[in-house]
Amino acid sequence: MIKKGLMLVSFCIALLHIGCQSHKEEKHEKTTLSITTPLVKDTIILKDYVAQIKSVNHIEIRAQEKGYLQKIYVDEGQFVKKGQLLFKIMPNLYEADVNRAKAEADYAQIEYKNTKQLYDNNVVAANELAMAKARYSKASAEVAAMKTHLQFTEIRAPFDGIIDRFHVRVGSLITEGDLLTELADNSKMWVYFNVPEAEYLDQMSEKPKDGLLRVGLKMANGKMFENEGVVETIEADFDNETGNIAYRATFSNPKSLLRFGQTGNVVITTPYKNALLIPQKATFEVLDKKYVFVVTKDHTVKAREIKIAAEIPHVYVVQSGIQKDDQILLEGLRLVKENDKITTKFITPQKALSSLELYAE
Repeated sequence: MIKKGLMLVSFCIALLHIGCQSHKEEKHEKTTLSITTPLVKDTIILKDYVAQIKSVNHIEIRAQEKGYLQKIYVDEGQFVKKGQLLFKIMPNLYEADVNRAKAEADYAQIEYKNTKQLYDNNVVAANELAMAKARYSKASAEVAAMKTHLQFTEIRAPFDGIIDRFHVRVGSLITEGDLLTELADNSKMWVYFNVPEAEYLDQMSEKPKDGLLRVGLKMANGKMFENEGVVETIEADFDNETGNIAYRATFSNPKSLLRFGQTGNVVITTPYKNALLIPQKATFEVLDKKYVFVVTKDHTVKAREIKIAAEIPHVYVVQSGIQKDDQILLEGLRLVKENDKITTKFITPQKALSSLELYAE
């Protein structure tokens, strides 16, 4: 019995020893963490900005005279040329006004001629002639005014464009100022978007030699618009509430694919030479600041703040804080703290980023 007891004790000690060794090996494996270095590569960053699309010319067509709408010469969505007749308001009343004004002008003309003849024969004074001439001039001006009112019964397109929805129908009683439709010139489009202050400063410092910032346009279906745009106007002031400033880019639209009121995203391409790229998962935040764990030559973990220049899916472009040869902790950031010593396994930056959706060229 004593012998069997001793054997049982020895067996338990052996199991305990094996368990301790397994626990130590497991603990050792947990502290073997992957590290890498930044990948140095020329990179193109595509930055999207929510945009609103407007026509260069987009106006309301309103009636300048009152009356019944007699005829509509175009259809909704139709392309019209400058000067083309769009609407006609019943002209009868205005034609009568023109005829009345002409009759009064003719009478004033006869009166002026008679007075001039009398003046030439020294029958009337110069003041009488001047008054007759003034009455004739006033009557002639009234004719011109009445003709203008008559012309306003015909509403024509002020420029080439596309007719929008009608707000009236034939027979509608129209008063002066009533909205009839809208007209949009979509040959060129203005695209408005807002840029944060920090990005504005970067873009202004990196503008091309010609000073023109060229942009793309991603449409609502996710496809890129075929023509490149140019930022022609930047507003004078920043919005104090948002910290943004408004840009206006102009896009040529020869196929009229873009229409007034559409939305999309302006895409600005920014090249980075010899950019330092690191996986986003290798970073952590403390009070809105980003950090990485740098592993020193003696395998000690040191937290270091970094500044981010740009962001692409799963990857950061580092502006400052680390160098290209610095080794950073790739995984297990929650398992370590400042000044811990760890066992490391080096992963090449190419391999570290190979599983990520890296859009770099």
